[in-house]
Amino acid sequence: MLKIAYHPIYKHPLPEGHRFPMEKYELLPKQLLHEGSCTEDNFFMPGMPEEDFILAVHDETYFRALQDLSLDKRAGRKIGFPLSEALVKREQIIADGTIKASEFALQHGIAMNIAGGTHHAYTNHGEAFCLLNDQAIAARYLQKKKLAEKILIVDLDVHQGNGTAEIFEGDPSVFTFSMHGKNNYPFKKELSNLDIELPDGTGDIEYLDILKNTLPDLINDHAPDFIFYLSGVDILSTDKLGKLGCSVAGCKERDRFVLQTCKDHKIPVEVSMGGGYSPDIKTIIEAHANTYRMAQEIYF
Repeated sequence: MLKIAYHPIYKHPLPEGHRFPMEKYELLPKQLLHEGSCTEDNFFMPGMPEEDFILAVHDETYFRALQDLSLDKRAGRKIGFPLSEALVKREQIIADGTIKASEFALQHGIAMNIAGGTHHAYTNHGEAFCLLNDQAIAARYLQKKKLAEKILIVDLDVHQGNGTAEIFEGDPSVFTFSMHGKNNYPFKKELSNLDIELPDGTGDIEYLDILKNTLPDLINDHAPDFIFYLSGVDILSTDKLGKLGCSVAGCKERDRFVLQTCKDHKIPVEVSMGGGYSPDIKTIIEAHANTYRMAQEIYF
């Protein structure tokens, strides 16, 4: 059975007019239930993770400053969200959702998190709506528990996974692959193990051709025993924060290819949702829902 992490805190309210579409975290499960792609049994509620799992990735001074709400103003501005106790709790619960989803993926081949994909969180600071790096935390969790050794992170959000690249820099046990818009944030990028920078307006044909000629070779060359997939839908041409030109159908084919490739290679995969900022919330929900539909179709 497909297991999906969801918690009501995912829809943590922000000040009116904030550009981050928090409502998608509530609407997406409702859509999946309404259309019959999922039932209540597919969802599980994460809790608070053990701090040791977070501190295996993040600097303790930074984490305590989040907990105490004592980050300096400059560091807080980089995050982009108004810092609050509820927001910090939300990020910890998101990380726990990805940890538990990774365990479910070992059992069922795949598991997902309605939130997550917080790939701009560095070892010692947060950026761009990201406080704690959920997939990095889960990757270290699997390694510490000896549930996985070699990990591949496939980051297909429109923005480079700069925090993830920094966290695993120089670590041969985690291969970081980011395919993103060349001219999108972050404007000063880190070095992933493999970065593919796409020009503005890159559409379905070119995007999918590059991906299909890259991912199988990465798997064959590096032989991971676990994959984390960041499935941001901000690659859409309609996205307010992206500069690529993909369609909803092209984004769906991207998900189908990634998940089918993982299944064909018998490598468990955890999927975190990532970004999506199209003006019409229906577009965001449809594109994200396709990822879950593909998971059900391919695996179950």
